[in-house]
Amino acid sequence: MGAVLTVLYLLVYYLTPAFLFGAFAEYRIEAFLLGLAILVSPIALMKTFALKTSQAWALMGLTLAAMLSAVFGRHWLGGSISAFLELLPNALVYFLVCIHFKSKKRLQLLILGLMLVCMFVVTRGLWDLQRGVPENVLAPGTALGDPFQGGKTGSPYFLRYYDGNGGWSHRLQGLGVINDPNDFGQLLVCVIPLTFFFWEKKSALKNLLIVILPICVMVVGIYFTHSRGALLALLAITILAFSRKIGTIPSLILGACFFFAATALQFTGGRDISASAGEDRTSLWGQGMDAFKTHPIFGVGLSQLPDYTDNHRTAHNSIIVCVAELGIIGLFFWSMFLFATLNDALFIASPKKLTAGVPMNADVGPFPDLTPRMDELEKDEINRLGRAGFLSLFGFLFAGVFLSRAFVITLFMLGALVESLYQMALNREMAPPRRSMKKVLLGSAAMAVGLLVIMYLLVRILNFFH
Repeated sequence: MGAVLTVLYLLVYYLTPAFLFGAFAEYRIEAFLLGLAILVSPIALMKTFALKTSQAWALMGLTLAAMLSAVFGRHWLGGSISAFLELLPNALVYFLVCIHFKSKKRLQLLILGLMLVCMFVVTRGLWDLQRGVPENVLAPGTALGDPFQGGKTGSPYFLRYYDGNGGWSHRLQGLGVINDPNDFGQLLVCVIPLTFFFWEKKSALKNLLIVILPICVMVVGIYFTHSRGALLALLAITILAFSRKIGTIPSLILGACFFFAATALQFTGGRDISASAGEDRTSLWGQGMDAFKTHPIFGVGLSQLPDYTDNHRTAHNSIIVCVAELGIIGLFFWSMFLFATLNDALFIASPKKLTAGVPMNADVGPFPDLTPRMDELEKDEINRLGRAGFLSLFGFLFAGVFLSRAFVITLFMLGALVESLYQMALNREMAPPRRSMKKVLLGSAAMAVGLLVIMYLLVRILNFFH
């Protein structure tokens, strides 16, 4: 029940209540679904591993940092409640996935929901494009004669933009939180590796229908987003995936071939991938760093960075958004979530680190266990699923360098997926116990400082060349 409610909540989150429920959206059905999912979770929560993970403490700290950012950054005590309510639903998804998705079939149900979202947006968007997208609805304040300003179209699945060659073109986007071509492209990049959760040996027809064809549709979707960040992230996970099969150098050559082919096919819609082409974005990075310098401890406040940049735009970099809005404290807890997740993801993705498992022991108690039980997957299967989870997380983070998506549900959901797989390995004694809190805290601090230094140097170098 909890798994189904969680998937339904995610469908509403990505497709929006207005689309799914129309006039009934005003009744906050998404909040009702989330509340029901939480309501059926307390018993399972007591038996789950979620509260034993470093990520749980990281999310609690991140929520506290968001509340403090409103108090000290915005000087508004009541803003702490708004920040809490804004971040809480996203963070809760981590716990819900850890509680209710403790088997391969449950994780496949979760991934199927994400695939349906992506497939629907791509097919519906291409259907609108085939019928012809009206161009008479522009963004507020956009002049008809201004060739450098994009605009809305008659279809919610497309954004109109100037292609640099004297004409207009369209970029595919989703609804709600993915109503930006770059954000939708990032989601597509994340879901593509997860699709391999459905791959089965010696099932050619099933693999073709459930894995290969959906991936082809999603790659087409990335093409029509014309997102440079999504293209680079897709190339990065492709190189990483093939490096284990064919070696690092051949995979880099393959990636270069893919890049030139994508360029020839106008994958980015005529927009260059270069430092000069991204000058406006790197300028926003610099403004984000300047905002951090003025509020280094607690940040300027959750979702308040646009007030400190030109044209009220965000920084388009998840690291800078995090440190500018929540300060060094927020960056530490965000890094803590990533550090613990990446460590566990890398472990289960490595065939050399995982060991042969032992059978799981059945729990014995006076009451029947109604919570979903862990799968007894073999080492090779956990390793294969672990690689898919790691590639998905890597794709999200790579695309996040160009996007302001530090606190979205997708990140926390991927973190929970990785931890569910790690717990399967842990229960079979294939993996060692999770790192101690002391090691996690030290590693997180080093990671936070490292990310901050890297972004500072990157901004300085890019500004020098501009």
